[in-house]
Amino acid sequence: MIEEYWLEFAKVAVAHALAVASPGPDFAVVLKQSISNGRRAAVCTSVGIGTAILLHVGYSLLGLGFLIRGSATWFNVVKYAGATYIAWLGLQALRARPREMDPIAPDASHEHVNSRRAFTAGFLTNALNPKATLFFISLFVLVVSPTTPKFVQAGYGLWMAAATTAWFCLVALLFTRADVRRKFLRHGHWIERALGVVFLGFALSLVFARVE
Repeated sequence: MIEEYWLEFAKVAVAHALAVASPGPDFAVVLKQSISNGRRAAVCTSVGIGTAILLHVGYSLLGLGFLIRGSATWFNVVKYAGATYIAWLGLQALRARPREMDPIAPDASHEHVNSRRAFTAGFLTNALNPKATLFFISLFVLVVSPTTPKFVQAGYGLWMAAATTAWFCLVALLFTRADVRRKFLRHGHWIERALGVVFLGFALSLVFARVE
């Protein structure tokens, strides 16, 4: 029985790893925070994304995912809310202005505000992504057996949340290294504007998302 759960866990872990490593809104928002606000904000954004995974896991375990997947109205609510938020991030990024900034010691006076906002940005980016919603619903329907105890399924969810947080924290640490960030900051506002276009592209793709 234990071996059966380990095999199921391996399938869940591989599917999740492939999904989390694929470029998407989560990666883009962590990259934007790394460039514009530094390491602490980027890590807080990563923690926000990981926390949102627990939300997806929670409603999947409660069976609420079927309500979202089975109702065009509820799915559209999630879809358009996510598209609106990500489009707003894109518009904010398009307004980026050139600035002088120490890549090692960003303005400490904004550190607390940036941390709180960064966490919220990460959480909402993932939580309002209907593609993430469909991924977790499908994962718990197609990969996880209905006979698997809920506490074991919850363990899968905790793993995915922790792995997601760890992955994006690694991304944050990479892009906030002093040498890497210094290079980015030379043309930082142009990179942020390019990310703005990427965010708008993601928002547009969410608008056309469909339940399969």
